[in-house]
Amino acid sequence: MIEVKNISKSFEGRTVLHDISTVFETGKTNLIIGRSGSGKTVLLKNIIGLQRPDKGEVCYDGRDLVSLRKRDLDLLRREIGMLFQGSALFDSMTELENVMFPLDMFAPDSYKERRKRAMFCLERVNLLEAENLYPSEISGGMMKRAAIARAIALNPKYLFCDEPNSGLDPMTSLLIDELIHDITRDYQMTTIINTHDMNSVMNIGETIIFIKEGVLEWRGNKDEIISSNNKALNDFIFASDLFRKVKEMEMKQASA
Repeated sequence: MIEVKNISKSFEGRTVLHDISTVFETGKTNLIIGRSGSGKTVLLKNIIGLQRPDKGEVCYDGRDLVSLRKRDLDLLRREIGMLFQGSALFDSMTELENVMFPLDMFAPDSYKERRKRAMFCLERVNLLEAENLYPSEISGGMMKRAAIARAIALNPKYLFCDEPNSGLDPMTSLLIDELIHDITRDYQMTTIINTHDMNSVMNIGETIIFIKEGVLEWRGNKDEIISSNNKALNDFIFASDLFRKVKEMEMKQASA
């Protein structure tokens, strides 16, 4: 579990995060949604430790990241997996070498053991056939799966995903969503996903927070979001014709 307590962050006198408190649950896919410029990316960076909040706490199972000493912070970071928006694979490495990279950096195991772990991760994301291929030789969806395999190579307790479906077609996006959800459940990770993809929200949004202009406007799940009375949230999610029609159908059924 990751608990955010009264986080605030400003840049050059402009407050970007306003006293945000929430909980991201273990074994669930926790989504952060909001318009571009809403502060959701800044929140994610503060939770990961890429930025330091002006005030507040970020507690990883009781350990406050903000106040940890460098040695303890380095140990905590080894428990974190990161899935970047553009996959961020190394072009000069095969998929197997990409997945082995964090193992080569941090795992004390033998080469044979590291390779076995990397192969297991590739198998977990159904990508064994691409072990000897380079990123330029595979599709965007396969690259994303390889990036997921690399993110879980060190068996992290916490997984962060920044716009995991960016640039993917709807069918591939659905497969990536389900893969992240399944891995989160199977390995009981605390997964936090920064997204604006409403299909992801409705598919795997077990806990969702909606950020507007740096303020936590709403918290709930995918079953509650359609029936929410929060105007700012409704303006955001029903900007899509599809979700507006779902809302209209729900209202008609309720009045029937």
